[in-house]
Amino acid sequence: MSKSVNRVQEAAKSLGLDVEVVRMPDSTRTAADAAKACGCEVGQIVKSMIFEGVESGDLKLLLVSGAHDVDLTTISDHVGEGLTRADPKRVREETGFAIGGVSPIGHLAPIATWMDDTLLSYQEVWAAAGAPNAVFRVAPDDLKAKIGAKALPLNSA
Repeated sequence: MSKSVNRVQEAAKSLGLDVEVVRMPDSTRTAADAAKACGCEVGQIVKSMIFEGVESGDLKLLLVSGAHDVDLTTISDHVGEGLTRADPKRVREETGFAIGGVSPIGHLAPIATWMDDTLLSYQEVWAAAGAPNAVFRVAPDDLKAKIGAKALPLNSA
């Protein structure tokens, strides 16, 4: 297993999340690919999207349902500032994950996190586990509580 995947497993354990990382034979880089591989609805896929605050420069993690796109104009009202896409190199340096394998847990440093409230309508969701073909299943309520994510109302997106 890669260092990134091991870090996700250790983070889950330290947070008290009972998860098992599953390696898929193919990439789960897109929500559609992940849903097919996991045998679930696209909406149950957690897209871990990293943005940069326009004013603060801080990285922000948005956990978004695979069924939703992100409208940066609307999101800024919830996050408190405008957002731009974060540079992939910075994402890797500061989170320890490459784009396509960013996990909601196990970052190298704390990161402010918001979670699409649509994810909470499912009993379980699937999230990236530190590599493009590694995922884990988790109860979304548990994940939100354990990582202290703020609500992100996207159900009308």
